Order: sequence, then C-alpha cells, then structure tokens
Amino acid sequence: MTTVIEPAAVAVRARQILDAWQADPEFGRLWEGCAKYSSDWDDFYGYPIILDYDAVADAPALFTETTRAMALKSAMYELTGYDEKRAELPLPVPVDVMSHALCAQFTLLSRMQDRTGIKFVHMTDMEDGMAGGTWNHGDFTHQRYRAAFGPVNDRFWIDAAETERRRQVLDEVYGRIGVTERGRKAAILSVAAA
Repeated sequence: MTTVIEPAAVAVRARQILDAWQADPEFGRLWEGCAKYSSDWDDFYGYPIILDYDAVADAPALFTETTRAMALKSAMYELTGYDEKRAELPLPVPVDVMSHALCAQFTLLSRMQDRTGIKFVHMTDMEDGMAGGTWNHGDFTHQRYRAAFGPVNDRFWIDAAETERRRQVLDEVYGRIGVTERGRKAAILSVAAA
C-alpha cells in the first residue's frame, strides 16, 4: 500500500530542511562552489534551454530553485521512510542540472549532512526516464513546491513539452556543427575539416 504524502506535510518539512541547510556554517561555501562549477561543466541540453542563459547572472536564482527542490526531495525521503524512488521527484531540466553541480561538492555536502542529520537526495538511476524533463505544472512536485515556497521561477521551471520543443531546436543548431544524440556524440573537428 502506498501512503499519500500530502503537500502540507512535505512543505513544512522542506522549509525546516532548507532553514537548517541555510543556517549551516558552510552553506555560503556550497553556493560559491556551485557558482564556480559553471566553468567545469559542459552542458548542451540542460542550461541552454533557458532563454538567453547566462551562467553567472542566472546562478543565484537557479541555486535558490535547486536548494528548494533538493529540500523537497529530502523531505520526501524522510516522509516515505527513506524511499529513494519516491523521493526522486521530477524536476525541470535546468534545476536537475544545477543539482549535479550541488552534488559535486561531495565533501562539503558530507559535512553538512553530518552536522544537520539531513540527507541530500539525488539518485540518477531512480529518475525513471526523466532525462527529457518530466516536470509539469500542477504535478506532484509542483503542488509540494508551491505549498512550501510559493510560485516557481518560470525562467527555470520549464515543463516537459516546452523542454522537448527547445531541445529539438538545439538538435538542429548543434547538428550543423557535429554535436548529435543530444550532446552524447561530437564530431566538431570532422565537420570543421569538411
């Protein structure tokens, strides 16, 4: 039997989790690490779906959205009895990509987990076909986010259909320079030599 987790319960716990993380003495360093991560991460189909994306200018708001989403996932993890599958909420692609930058701060996150007793939850193998971006307005994630933090930032919370539309545009643009299979293959030098 699956227990329904009400938005209000998730919202209360997610706000508590985010408050605990923000009160941690290394939260500022976590932000700095994620902000600097843009120079270490090549991403062809996540951040570029944001209109007029700017790695530096968009980082603060995207970090805020991501820590909120991660707090929701951690709340779900606790409220479901540590069920990784149910805690892996569908997220919009840009937020998911920023969560990878956050998780790359592994040593720092480990210390924060030890101090707060709260687990950061992100399991790619539990995403169940989410690589295309399966978040949608009004879905389970959206209901819990809205209950906890109010409206989503529409700049980053791009729904599944719009994500796919934008990725198809990127497919055409990137294909002309030899980047195919959604960034998994690149033959840029071969295309340039032709």
